[in-house]
Amino acid sequence: MKIGLMLYLVNDRETNDKRPYQSIRELAQQAEADGFDSIWLADHLMYRRPGAPTTGIWECWTMLAALAEATHRVEIGSLVLCNSFRNPAILAKMATALDEVSDGRLILGVGAGWNEPEYQAFGLPFDHRASRFEEAMQILVPMLRDGHVDFTGQYYQARNCEDVPRGPRQQGPPLLFGTEGPRLIKLAARYADLWNTGYMGQPETMAGPLATIEAACREVGRDPATMGVTALIGLWFSDLQQEKPAFVDDKHLEGTPEELAAAMRGYAELGVQHIMFQYAPYTDEARRRLTEALRLYHGSQDRGSQDRGSQG
Repeated sequence: MKIGLMLYLVNDRETNDKRPYQSIRELAQQAEADGFDSIWLADHLMYRRPGAPTTGIWECWTMLAALAEATHRVEIGSLVLCNSFRNPAILAKMATALDEVSDGRLILGVGAGWNEPEYQAFGLPFDHRASRFEEAMQILVPMLRDGHVDFTGQYYQARNCEDVPRGPRQQGPPLLFGTEGPRLIKLAARYADLWNTGYMGQPETMAGPLATIEAACREVGRDPATMGVTALIGLWFSDLQQEKPAFVDDKHLEGTPEELAAAMRGYAELGVQHIMFQYAPYTDEARRRLTEALRLYHGSQDRGSQDRGSQG
């Protein structure tokens, strides 16, 4: 099982100051050095809440491309791109180019979007998001997989469109869906290589999502074993930050490095392919504890392999 980190592009939660690219770059390189398998970026244009100043955030794809050049081993992913922000045919071109820059390390995460104020502010359509997403996938998927599409729909058109040159992977980067609700989960079962659910806590919180995606796969005639399942985990170190983070609910994860490593093992035993951590507070000490849990998890996996080898 692969383990990744969410990196923040959003302004500092206390001061609303921007995060300099250099600090984002350093964290990405540190995550790679610490043994994490992947780094992930959120795709938003701003956050705006009543009675509060606008919270800024760097544009995802620009930062993703920069980090592809700044790193060498870790996979890089979007968790997840908002479909309405980019034309799907152009997104396919962008993804192929970034997969080339990263030498085949991109995981292309996509979703239908949810944050209405940013749509309004940037003049983007917020209506019919599921229908727009369904049409977009009829362009994006064949462009990535085959390099060609000819499609005319209500919201999108791509006539005799080609994605050339091709990137390092013949079928393009793996496509991850971050989708909820029966209709969009069924689309994941039809089109996606990976399906992500969040925010999760202890491994037992995966029971419902696993059953849901397995049922959706069977409904569309797909073997559930061919669907990679991933999970975004909300991790809170409450002794380091008293205020409950916005992303934390009753399914979040807490604990010592040893307890976190045990949770990682639990996810692996369920067959989850990839987990990503969004942690709070977003500090060096919190990241140090999570890194220690990662090392404990890797150590237990190595011991397990040795034990199986000696028994053989």
